[in-house]
Amino acid sequence: MLTPLPLAPPKLMLAALLTIVLPGIAAGAPAVVTDIGPVDSITARVMAGVGAPEPILPAGADPHSYSLRPSEARRLGEADLVVWIGPGMTPWLADPLDALAGNARALRLDEVPGLTLLPVRSSGPFEPSSRDHGHDHGGDHGHDDDQGDGHDHSGTGIDQHLWLDPANAAAFAEAVAAELAELDPENAGTYRANAAAFRAEIGALEAEVSAILSPARGKPFIVFHDAYQYFEHRFEIPAAGSVALHDGEAPGAARVAEIRDRVIRDKVVCAFSEPQFPPKLLATITEGTDVRGADLDPEGVGLAAGPELYPTLIRTLATDLAACLDG
Repeated sequence: MLTPLPLAPPKLMLAALLTIVLPGIAAGAPAVVTDIGPVDSITARVMAGVGAPEPILPAGADPHSYSLRPSEARRLGEADLVVWIGPGMTPWLADPLDALAGNARALRLDEVPGLTLLPVRSSGPFEPSSRDHGHDHGGDHGHDDDQGDGHDHSGTGIDQHLWLDPANAAAFAEAVAAELAELDPENAGTYRANAAAFRAEIGALEAEVSAILSPARGKPFIVFHDAYQYFEHRFEIPAAGSVALHDGEAPGAARVAEIRDRVIRDKVVCAFSEPQFPPKLLATITEGTDVRGADLDPEGVGLAAGPELYPTLIRTLATDLAACLDG
């Protein structure tokens, strides 16, 4: 009669099962939580072959005024590392980080050394009309009146769309790798190698994007809100202005009139909306002109999550800009 083999302890059985079913995920990988899609993608690239991060923000949710669900609060409480842009982008995450993730490391990306940091634009084509006495808050999402649409909820005056400069993204990856190497020394070499490979990929991506944008340079365009300064700065393709000065806020009638005047005076070629904003306002501004309309997506809300989201986001921004501007 055969003697039955003793069963392994449940934790060992689970680890073995994970190794069989998910060979690219190492057992015992750090639990990493991220805020927005681009940060999750960069972190996923660094963790490739070891583990994968979990985004705290559902795809398409407003990153500026989100409310945590209980399951997401639990995820924070179980995290070893939280990677986020900072309170200037996701202010609702600051208090839960202190209250729920007290034992986790928190990597605030807007404080990473070596970044290109740009001030929130609040002058010229990016300032409110002096003829407007406040804004129409019909679309307000709970943002403070003193914040520019560079998402500076922290009062630093820094535009928070840091990820749209690929050089900043490469610096993010190296900072994530350094944090993970301390948390998980066994896989430190993998994290650092992944970050180095990402930096090399970013160099190739910048060259590719510059080539894509080459025929579009010098052709004026406007955007719905001022989200693209870092991309414009890196690739030397400045916007002529933005319609809204606060995320989710409809501009006053005087500003709409001023932007329409600018569109005509500057011979604007394209007006770009975003998937989460209704196109009606831009249609009003460009009515009766030859201005073409298209969408830009600064957070990649329409892209599949994962390590490819970030390079696809940057490439898609360039392709969409060039397609409209170059006709």
